[in-house]
Amino acid sequence: MPALSTLNSFGLIKEPALKMSNPVIEVLILAAVALFVLWRLYVALGKGGDERPMQRPSPAPEQRKNAPETAAPQPRRTEPERPSFTGPAAGGLEEIYNVDQSFTAEDFLRGAKAAYTMIVGAYARGDRAALRPLLDDDVYEAWDAAISARDASGERPFELLRIKRAEIDRAELEGNLARISVRYDAELGDGETTRTAREIWTFKRIVTANDPNWLLDDVEVAG
Repeated sequence: MPALSTLNSFGLIKEPALKMSNPVIEVLILAAVALFVLWRLYVALGKGGDERPMQRPSPAPEQRKNAPETAAPQPRRTEPERPSFTGPAAGGLEEIYNVDQSFTAEDFLRGAKAAYTMIVGAYARGDRAALRPLLDDDVYEAWDAAISARDASGERPFELLRIKRAEIDRAELEGNLARISVRYDAELGDGETTRTAREIWTFKRIVTANDPNWLLDDVEVAG
């Protein structure tokens, strides 16, 4: 074929170009897709565009069950506040409190005012039954005699109008026997005249006994 080779040497006859086969194209496309997917996984699981650290997954339920339990904090136990005693009877009141820690000067003085009202009222009425559980034996005998003498003379009794003042004057503890003296200023009247009674009443109680009541042990005129 000399003629053909001569034409070919002058470039007049062109040879067909090589064509890329279809399988090669498919492999290149799949490789590009794989690279893209790997790059997206790196962004999602690595630092990524916003560079947020990866979050640790929460522990599985079985891990939580086996985790050591933290004990709940226990409430603090507070000691009762110790009362403060003042005045001339502070030492004796302190000794009484050391034996009977339910004792307070405020509660005692409140009860002493109520006792004064009940006793003076019962004495004015001549009510011996009301007086008996409130008085010591010696005091009751003296007041019982005074009621009898008053009834015999026909004298009108003085009744309590108001308590002007009531304050603890002294206190002491002898063994388990406590004595507390209260100074009273009270206004009394018989319907015609009034007068002020100034007296010191001493109450006593066995502080270790279950009975919380105090008995009137002595009455004296205040100076």
